[in-house]
Formats: sequence, C-alpha cells, structure tokens
Amino acid sequence: METTRDHIRRAPKVLLHDHLDGGLRPQTVLELADQVGYLDKLPAGDAESLGTWFREAADSGSLVRYLETFAHTCAVMQTRDALVRVARDCAEDLAADGVVYAEVRYAPEQHLERGLTLDEVVEAVNEGFRQGEAAAREKGQRIKVQALLTAMRHAARSLEIAELANRFRDHGVAGFDIAGAEAGNPPTRHLDAFEYLARENNHFTIHAGEAFGLPSIWEALQICGADRLGHGVRIIDDITAKPDGTVELGRLAAYVRDKRIPLEMCPTSNLQTGAASSYAEHPIGLLRRLHFRVTVNTDNRLMSGTSMTQEFEHLVDAFGYSLDDLQWFTVNAMKSAFLPFEQRLAFINDVIKPGYAGLKAEWLFN
Repeated sequence: METTRDHIRRAPKVLLHDHLDGGLRPQTVLELADQVGYLDKLPAGDAESLGTWFREAADSGSLVRYLETFAHTCAVMQTRDALVRVARDCAEDLAADGVVYAEVRYAPEQHLERGLTLDEVVEAVNEGFRQGEAAAREKGQRIKVQALLTAMRHAARSLEIAELANRFRDHGVAGFDIAGAEAGNPPTRHLDAFEYLARENNHFTIHAGEAFGLPSIWEALQICGADRLGHGVRIIDDITAKPDGTVELGRLAAYVRDKRIPLEMCPTSNLQTGAASSYAEHPIGLLRRLHFRVTVNTDNRLMSGTSMTQEFEHLVDAFGYSLDDLQWFTVNAMKSAFLPFEQRLAFINDVIKPGYAGLKAEWLFN
C-alpha cells in the first residue's frame, strides 16, 4: 500500500515532544516583535525570509548553535497577550496538521522579563491552548493540548518549576521536563526536582541521549527515574551490528526495550544537531525493527521547518513505511502520553484506530 502525502496529512497523529518557543509562525514573530520594539533586532523583515533564517541558522550540526535561535522567539513571548496568541496559534497549527493529542513544552522561567509571574505564564499559555482547541473545533478538527513545564538544565530553578507543574496538575499541565545543552549539565544536578515529582506521583520526561551519549540516558533513567526519554537517539550506541546481520543489545539498550521506555525521537531536529547523518541512517529505522517504544515528534517546527506530516513523510521515503507503520508509531505515542489510562485508551480506540482504518479502506476502494 503506497502511503501518500494526503494520507499522512489526514491521519490522526500524537505529538509528545514539541517546544512552544520553537514553533511560532514567522508572521507572528514579526507582529509581536513590532508590538514590543524588537523588530529591528530580527535578522529578517518579512515572514518568508525570517522563516528561512531560522531554518538555516538551526541547520548547523551543533546543538549549542541550534539553541541560540530561541533568543528571538523568547524575546517576543514576554507578555500575557503574546503567550496566549502563540499558544493559540500552536494548537490551531497542530490541529490543521491532523494532530489529535499533543504535549507542548516550554520553560516558564524564560518568560518573566516584562514582569509576569511563573503562575501567570502558565495561566496565559493554558488559555491560549483552550482558545486554539475551540477554534479547531469550529473547523471540525479535534485536538487536546497539554503543557509540559520545562526547567533549564543550566539554571537552578528546577525544583521551583517542578512545584509549579504539580500546582497546575490536572489544570492543563501534564508533567515536567528539563532541557538545554546536555554537555556539562547532567540531569543529576536536578535530582531534588525529580525526587519531589516522584513523591507526588507526577510524570516527567528528560532530554537525554541527544547531544550526549549513554551516560546521559543511564542517569536519566536509573538515577532520576524518568518516565520517558526526550530524543534518546544515542541508545543506538549500545546496539552492535554483527557480520551475520543480527544485532546485539547492550544491557542499557535491553533495559530500555524491556521496560518499554518511550523514546521521543525527532528525526529532522536530530539531523540538524548532528545526532544523525540522514533520514535513511537515522536510528529510528533499526529501533522500530527491534520494537523499541519509538515515537515520532517535531521538536521545533519553526527551526526545523517541519510538521508531523513532514516527519512522517521523511520516514515513509526513507524506510518505505505504510499506514500500518504510522499507526504503530501513533499508538506508541498515545500509550506513552501523560494522560490517565482510560483517556489514552479512548483516544486509541475511538480516534486513532478508526482514523487509520478509514484511510486504509478508502485506499482499498479507490
């Protein structure tokens, strides 16, 4: 069965790893910059050129350089109205791309420059998501968006952000994350935050195994107790290909697979940061064959110039995936979402499986 772009666009999708400040519309960046007097600091003055600049600046092969692009987006996300608008745009854009459930992460500590409190930041983003969901419903699109609150791994506010995430638990916030440059900033620096969340029976994921290797993954899982791995692409370093075509899993890779630990993989972003050299050589192909709990994600839609449809398209082109494969990735993601069990099951049985079944039936009868 040939999987077409139209099939992929209309297929229900689940997104677990998407950064709010990495997904702005270029036009929104321009308009918000104009409102706060930041327009002359942007590297381009029209939406098309600005979008191109973000993609090219991020396409450097360096995670550190990739992260520098966020200075411009964060600069225009410092007021309540701006946060509401960006979150609303995000929900609408994801719904238009066929995403039915999304967990979108952001660092509240990066949006305090114009006097907002941490709680006010979360309230504004939550309001924007609800507005975006409502706007999508008016267009006949279904989406549920929840937030993951991120602490910056080079800073010292992780416990405060973890407490914030717990305070807004069941009120639009699904869990916690740490992000930023991995090298020199191990997750164990934030152990008090993870221990707090564990005591509160709350969910958290950790960026690990992207720019840094197996020790980062091991610490995230065995010391910090992460529920999921943000990226986790370097788990491939613990898998050895043998001359006869078989593979041997090291103990950490075997543990990750046996425990069904979700890997939040972001193919295009991984190419940009040098974690993979091409789509065809991305570890996701082997990890899918070995039945790891792999999920597909966008990471930063602006910087990567991508969407869930495009991520799936790249994998279809690279590995010949069918709708069955895309459904497998999507069900994996829904199983791994920070939602109560019955809600995850309802999404799988009432939205995802019927959506893919309809596309397959349509293909057969055409």
